[in-house]
Amino acid sequence: MSTATPLGPQSLELDCAAELARICEWIPRVLTQKLRRRGLVVAISGGIDSSVCAALSVRAVGAKKVFGLLLPERDSSGFSTERGRQLAEHLGIEYQVHDIAPALEALGCYQQRDEAIRRVVPAYGEGWKNKIVIAGGVEGGINYFKLVVQSPDGEQQSVRLPLREYLQIVAATNFKQRVRKTMDYYHADRLNYAVVGTPNRLEYDQGFFVKNGDGSADFKPIAHLYKTQVYAMARHLGLPEAICNAVPTTDTYTLPQGQDEFYFALPYAQMDLALWALERGRSAEELGTALGMTAAQAQRVYDDIRAKRRATEYLAAAPELLPT
Repeated sequence: MSTATPLGPQSLELDCAAELARICEWIPRVLTQKLRRRGLVVAISGGIDSSVCAALSVRAVGAKKVFGLLLPERDSSGFSTERGRQLAEHLGIEYQVHDIAPALEALGCYQQRDEAIRRVVPAYGEGWKNKIVIAGGVEGGINYFKLVVQSPDGEQQSVRLPLREYLQIVAATNFKQRVRKTMDYYHADRLNYAVVGTPNRLEYDQGFFVKNGDGSADFKPIAHLYKTQVYAMARHLGLPEAICNAVPTTDTYTLPQGQDEFYFALPYAQMDLALWALERGRSAEELGTALGMTAAQAQRVYDDIRAKRRATEYLAAAPELLPT
């Protein structure tokens, strides 16, 4: 029987004031001494992670040295741009809104996605909506993905995605993150600024980012913080309530979609605790008790974390070079 402190929300409690001071000392030091850049570019989605990164950047180097980018496209929810504007004005930073839909259209993002969907659901067309959801892993099987579509009259259907169609849909939608990153670096080069990456610890550990898309950055100031801690930091920083209460979404597909529905085995607070517990060698029995599930179910969550680490290891890897 473990004598360690029981797992629970208290396991992820953060001294926000001390952490804020630590991050704000680190950012300008890295910016000036290592990156040798004058300021920071932050792509703002209206979500919690990019909002906290923008606020930390302002605290660290001042509002005049932070440039915000809002990069909506055809499938973006309206509230993401609205919250992004609210944040930028709250922080007092210069920002620009740039609709990337024309670029995505020219690259074939929407066309390639829709072609793959129609191979699975031939009726799919104008006015339909879509999303991808994950299944299998936490039930003890292998992760697989389902396509959910909704017709203009509101009727939904769910179909298991064949590998070919799944890969094409993901490849097409990854254009969104890669075009956004292209815009980040355009403005970073124009201003001689550095690009801020916005993944939290859960996303970074589990490979929830696009290689050469949102995974690319000059530094990542919250990659060590669990998402629960990012929410705590947002409140400590006094960010608007709409942002502090924002539900994590992918904002990639036309149907509403939570991150846990698309990728993670559990909602973020439970996933944070599972990752924290796994990294500290806590047993599946302890995790099960904390999350209200059986030890077998908790073990499957641990297994899923390890499986995603293996499958996404290449995303953060440097290019392979032939030894000299």
